[in-house]
Amino acid sequence: MLKKVLDRRRAEEIVRAENRLPPGQSLTNKFPVLHYGPTPRVDLDTWTLKVFGLVEEEITWTWEEFNKLPKTKLTMDLHCVTRWSQFDMDWEGVSLGQLVREGIIKPKSEARHIIQHCELGYTTNTSMELVLQDNFLLATHYDGRPLTPDHGYPLRGLIGTFADRSEPKSAYLWKGGKWLRGLEFRADDQLGFWEKAGYHNEADPWQEQRFSGGSWVNRF
Repeated sequence: MLKKVLDRRRAEEIVRAENRLPPGQSLTNKFPVLHYGPTPRVDLDTWTLKVFGLVEEEITWTWEEFNKLPKTKLTMDLHCVTRWSQFDMDWEGVSLGQLVREGIIKPKSEARHIIQHCELGYTTNTSMELVLQDNFLLATHYDGRPLTPDHGYPLRGLIGTFADRSEPKSAYLWKGGKWLRGLEFRADDQLGFWEKAGYHNEADPWQEQRFSGGSWVNRF
């Protein structure tokens, strides 16, 4: 046990020296599970992902259709508002930015924000600028395996940080919704579940934008 603690601390010193550990965060070698409410059961035979709102054409993909979209693999660091960070995590999924660049999704000119709609009514809001970056993924796999139910199977939004940190912008982990079922393009912003509960609307871990006010302790 002591050796594991010392190894973790040494690794934490390394990523801190590389300017990869945001202020107030600690390195973990685990992948903690944190969410509000139960883990939903998903039937892939009836599962769909809907793209709607301010788009030229609404789209509804079945699971089979979604898996025919171009795939992307990324290695990223993740940062949770509950103060853990995990490094060099390997992910696979579909790049929302690539879908827009290739014209598969065509936002209207007035679209500025995207609401991620998830199972059980959960939502989180993001600027379109943020989620069209290369470090935002509609993720299906982690470490070469499908997501587990607790981590958002079969699909979740995911935003991380690249090791060099030059660009693009990043956000705390809750800004990628687990059990994703819809992407709503909007002109105006609309606070999501945790944002309504007092979490910061921008959620930049490098600025410690955790909460708009109050404490997070009683919100989990």
